[in-house]
Amino acid sequence: MRTADIGVTGLATMGRNLARNFARHGHVVAVHNRTESRTKQLMEEHGDEGAFVPSSSVEEFVSSLRRPRKAIIMVKAGPSTDAVIEELAACMEPGDMIIDGGNAHFQDTRRREAALRERGLHFVGTGISGGEEGALNGPSIMPGGAAEAYETLGPLLEDIAAKVDGTPCCVHVGPDGAGHFVKMVHNGIEYADMQLIAESYDLLRQALGLSPSELADVFREWNRGELESYLIEITAEVLGHTDLATGRPFVDVVLDQAEQKGTGRWTVQSALELGVPVTGIAEAVFARALSGHPGQRAAARSLTGPNGAAPGAELVDDVRRALYASKIVAYAQGFDQITAAGEEYGWNVDRGAMATIWRGGCIIRAKFLDRIRAAYEADPALPTLLAAPAFAAALADAQDSWRRVVATAATIGVPTPGFSSALAYYDGLRRDRLPAALVQGLRDFFGAHTYRRVDREGAFHTDWSGDRRERSA
Repeated sequence: MRTADIGVTGLATMGRNLARNFARHGHVVAVHNRTESRTKQLMEEHGDEGAFVPSSSVEEFVSSLRRPRKAIIMVKAGPSTDAVIEELAACMEPGDMIIDGGNAHFQDTRRREAALRERGLHFVGTGISGGEEGALNGPSIMPGGAAEAYETLGPLLEDIAAKVDGTPCCVHVGPDGAGHFVKMVHNGIEYADMQLIAESYDLLRQALGLSPSELADVFREWNRGELESYLIEITAEVLGHTDLATGRPFVDVVLDQAEQKGTGRWTVQSALELGVPVTGIAEAVFARALSGHPGQRAAARSLTGPNGAAPGAELVDDVRRALYASKIVAYAQGFDQITAAGEEYGWNVDRGAMATIWRGGCIIRAKFLDRIRAAYEADPALPTLLAAPAFAAALADAQDSWRRVVATAATIGVPTPGFSSALAYYDGLRRDRLPAALVQGLRDFFGAHTYRRVDREGAFHTDWSGDRRERSA
């Protein structure tokens, strides 16, 4: 039996393509699947692409790996992952490593990493973005775990990762669950990005009566400028596609109920725990949830809407500017969440490095990630991306259009929660005084929760039901 450089167990589409990617790069790859027919299918269809070592059992799979053994598991997140980890760990020796390439919750990854560390094994929770195409041709890879493990594993991952300007889209993110956390936030930003694109399409179609094919041309034009990105590119493809069965625009025959696998929801839940306002991601998650309630939507269809006047063709350029401004906010919120998690869990994630590895391979790859990388290189301690000179200038340039878009949408009754929440966040950050002062006063009135003053230190409480004198808390 040949000794394999790395192994992949779990040969559904992502696992199979990842194994092929390693093989195509000259690595000997051990392959295994609980259902052996998938292993045989891989060998029959792609066995000539490189050096594969097929196994029919976990024991055989582990024994075919060169030490320190490196086994990637590509199975559904949850109990299945724990079961496979235990099977592999039982056959391994100290110093070996298990790499989880699925979309696991980062807290599960932290738990697994700690448990395997006690057994002398490395556990590397690794975010892999790019879908099946990325897995085969070069994904963006976000490994966590011990730095010691990355010294051995890193060169293999960097070899198969996407490359931008010769730089691999792979970097060691940080300890324990850092890799899976960053991948989770990546997916959350992806939710927000898609919601903003969908709102752009919807507003322009409803307000100007543009057809899907005409809107495809709009998005193609936008993809030549600052909005250049994978998601804008494929939006044009989807809008320009005609359903072969009916001859109608493809987008008109798709049921308007967006599904989700959970990473966006996890992002919002984590943000709530960390106290980070990721309003754009949250609105995107809620928009999908709203779309999935057809009964409520049908019952509300007779509710009265506005009779606002239709806007002019200048709305197209206004929406382009608003889309770019709102995308900046969504990415800024995601990076804020990464910063907060790094402080909470001791990860110290390099935000500029994250922008660098997201430039290729992943779903949110976009031209303006180079600007984000440059912003963090210029100021690693940047408190918010919105304050970076390049982005502050872009937001100032877009501001009037942004406001017109939100006002127009409200006037004609087109929901734009992504655009609206992004603008509200922008306005909230830039305000000198927020109405939170009143909120805190109300909390003190009904619950004696105290408040702080602008003119002296300390916490205070007013005796609202008595003489209304203020006392130090």
